[in-house]
Amino acid sequence: MRIDVVTIFPGYLAALREALLGRAIAAGLISVAVHDLRDWTHDVHKAVDDAPYGGGPGMVMRPAIWGAALDDVCALPEGSSADRDAADGDVAERDATERDVVVPRLVVPTPAGRPFTQAVAREYAAQPWLVFACGRYEGIDQRVFEDASRRMVVDEVSIGDYVLVGGEVAVLAMVEAVARLLPGVLGNPDSAAQDSFSDGLLEGPAYTRPERWRDLAVPEVLRSGDHAAIARWRRDQSLARTVARRPDLIAALPPDALQPGDRELLERLGAEGE
Repeated sequence: MRIDVVTIFPGYLAALREALLGRAIAAGLISVAVHDLRDWTHDVHKAVDDAPYGGGPGMVMRPAIWGAALDDVCALPEGSSADRDAADGDVAERDATERDVVVPRLVVPTPAGRPFTQAVAREYAAQPWLVFACGRYEGIDQRVFEDASRRMVVDEVSIGDYVLVGGEVAVLAMVEAVARLLPGVLGNPDSAAQDSFSDGLLEGPAYTRPERWRDLAVPEVLRSGDHAAIARWRRDQSLARTVARRPDLIAALPPDALQPGDRELLERLGAEGE
């Protein structure tokens, strides 16, 4: 997978080369390039923003600078310029696929975007090329996304119902969530399959040695060696934790997601999937 990030604070993204992501980059599983938006400015102050039309607080990031940056970062191979005139991102992506041309998917972190979930992470993990645009101030001029959608898919996404000072933290979170789903990134691929949200539920508690710590013991079932009992206990713990902390996830479960024994436990807990 190729990942490009455009930001006015390139140093913020240094964490992308640490720990698991750093090892994935070193192994050639991911390529990551961070671009300084100010490289596309032409004034001595390297200004990237201006006052908003219609008045109001704050500043808005200028379209000409973002447009030039995305033109260069998202440049397609020679001979594929027709994608620039496509009617929408879906058409551009389909036409490019027919010519074996890889078109990037532009991801823009914004509080006004659709929620970023584990399902979206899986969707992005299937893409060959992601470009992230980190906004600041009051955001990026909307025409940047309208223009980009003529030649690629543009996603405006939110990592939560709160506001950050910029998109960099959101990009770090999203890239990590996506990268760990790529083949070879995790040492044990079963880890991703058993994560919270992988089956619509929160993951249950985990324990390791010592068997007793500060008068607190590891649950007996985990020491029993009975794999069927352990699997049922873990499933019950996952359901109970989800009921207590995220009942909305239980309500959203499709009927076929429930295993034998789940409904009985949910009834005892006073919750039921629809």
